[in-house]
Amino acid sequence: MGTGKTSLVLRFVKGQFFHHQEATVGAAFFTQILSVSEATVKFDIWDTAGQERYHSLAPMYYRGAAAAIVVYDISTMDTFARAKKWVQELQKQGEEDAVMTLSVHTKLCFLDTVPDLLVSCLVYLCISCLILGGNPKLVMALVGNKSDLDSKREVQVEEGEEFAQENGMLFMETSAKTAENVNELFYEIAKKLATASPPNPSGVTLNHDETQERRGKLFCCIG
Repeated sequence: MGTGKTSLVLRFVKGQFFHHQEATVGAAFFTQILSVSEATVKFDIWDTAGQERYHSLAPMYYRGAAAAIVVYDISTMDTFARAKKWVQELQKQGEEDAVMTLSVHTKLCFLDTVPDLLVSCLVYLCISCLILGGNPKLVMALVGNKSDLDSKREVQVEEGEEFAQENGMLFMETSAKTAENVNELFYEIAKKLATASPPNPSGVTLNHDETQERRGKLFCCIG
């Protein structure tokens, strides 16, 4: 709470900054399009509330996300400690999603034992499970906001860099107030997303010796 999440998004999407930004209730939604050399990326951004009473609602927004930005205030060590817990929560969610994906692939390996009439529906249901399961390859960024308050700094740059490196995250210090590194942050995320290997659109692994005719039956109900 109060780390400047909404201010970062408003600065990126609308180029605005308000000194007295009201706290987010539940979540707010924003969109922005950013072109990088690899592709044009459309950001659908859920700005979630930082208050503890809204914590249980957060998975509704980050589950299935392609990227997550965890923000702390460089002038408050407590927010850095809280950011670490959010990272652990996101990593745990990714591990659970990976297990779900593995279980679905295991079921699909035995599709030949299922009557043809039921195969297409089973595949459809399993694909739905994968989509709802989320993205185990989540791109995460750790952001130390309010770099304009360097004279009040409690969290050193090296601390943020070290934690981000240990957890395979992007790291950047920003200032929503001065706009320092705000666009750069989203640009780096966009590059990560654009250069990532495209996922299998169906998430389905089938036997290599199946015929084209059978492949058509498997996907007849998905179009």
